Formats: sequence, C-alpha cells, structure tokens
Amino acid sequence: MNKKQIHNLLLQVKQGNTDIETATNELIELPYKDLEFAKIDNHRELRTGYPEVIYCEGKTDEQILEIIEYMHSRKSNILATRAEKTVFEKLIKIIPIAKYNPIGKTISIINKKTEPTQSSIAIITAGTSDMAVAEEAVETAEIFGNKVIKIYDAGVAGLHRLYSKMSLIRQAKVLIVIAGMEGALASVVAGMTDKPVIAVPTSIGYGANFGGISALLGMLTSCANSVTVVNIDNGFGAAYSASIINKL
Repeated sequence: MNKKQIHNLLLQVKQGNTDIETATNELIELPYKDLEFAKIDNHRELRTGYPEVIYCEGKTDEQILEIIEYMHSRKSNILATRAEKTVFEKLIKIIPIAKYNPIGKTISIINKKTEPTQSSIAIITAGTSDMAVAEEAVETAEIFGNKVIKIYDAGVAGLHRLYSKMSLIRQAKVLIVIAGMEGALASVVAGMTDKPVIAVPTSIGYGANFGGISALLGMLTSCANSVTVVNIDNGFGAAYSASIINKL
C-alpha cells in the first residue's frame, strides 16, 4: 500500500463511501501479513517507494504461489526473481495476466499502471552470456516505471561495437554495465561518459574468473571515478539503485 492508496481510503471514509470497519480491516494488515513461513511487508512501498519483491530461490513452488496470490489480492505490482518456469506454469492457471521472462527468470504481474519516466536507464552487457543478469535488471527497471535502453554484446573484445552506440548511451541518465571475465567494460564505459555507472560482475568466465570474483575485483579497483559496484549476478540490485537515481 502506498501513500496515494491510504489517502484514497481515508477520503472514501470521509465521504461515506467506505465504512470504518472496512477501512480498519484494510489498515490492520498494513505493516505486514503473516503467512507463517513469510511475513509480507505491506508497508514497504509506503516507506521506500517500491513494493516488496519476491526472491524465489530456496522457496518451494507452493510458498511462492501463496505469496504471489496474496500480493495480487492487494492489487500490488509483483516482481519475482530467480523463478523457475515450473512455478510460472502453475501460476498462469491462477493469474492469467502473469508474464514470464525465461532468460532473466522473472515473473511479473502489473496491477497498477505506472507512468514511464522521461529519462532512461541504459543496460549494457559485455557478452550475450551476460543476458540472464541483464534481463533481470530490465524487468526490475521496467516494473518500477523506468524507460530502458538495451545494448547487448558490446564488450572490450570488440570496442567498435560499443563506440557505435555511444550516442544512445549518452542519452541515458544512469548506466548499468554488466560483464564477466575480467569485468573491464565498466571502466571503459565510465571513462567515456559523464553518467553514473552501476557495475554488475557476472559469474561468466573460465576457471580463473572464480565464479565472478575476478570481475568483481576488477570493477572494485576501477580507476574510473563514477563506477559503483553491486554483488555478483545482482541485476535486480543494480536496477533498483538505478531506478532511484533515474527518478531523482
């Protein structure tokens, strides 16, 4: 529940369109809903501007479905990350408007239209293998109401691919740069623009990549001053932060 919804609820009470008991029942669950195995934070959007997002990895299909059904009953916009297709196949029978991104492994349900931002977030990957993380970022940014520019497979092994997109990149307000291997793309992009860069190291790479550690350290030790780094494969976290910057 956000500020606008609370305002509308109180206005309905004032105008006599909603009785006090109904309004009270709405507000009882405002802090959180206890499902025993999960406590759904209904207050989060009111506090932070963004609703709770469901991290599916480690949860059973039944737990995920119950959480989504409850949030859907409250007309929330819903984003579930790291969701397997098996969960979506069960969900679509219950909530037909649900959508699945098989590359990013996200489930999204739009119950409230969000006015898209005038400014945009550019999401850039070094390689096609980084697309899973990128698509998670795309789905996150878009459900939060951001305009997104996608530029994929433009890594340092062929910088001419990046140079050809620089005019497009410079149009964005904030950049998310996603790379595995040695993670050099974030430094290159940051050195060529005046926009903040949120770097996402991925676990893509051969043995010495150490599951993304080499890219993480390369990005953390970047000499480009505008680079900020999130955790390995964390497309969601990058897009969340980028959305806050884009809406400033």
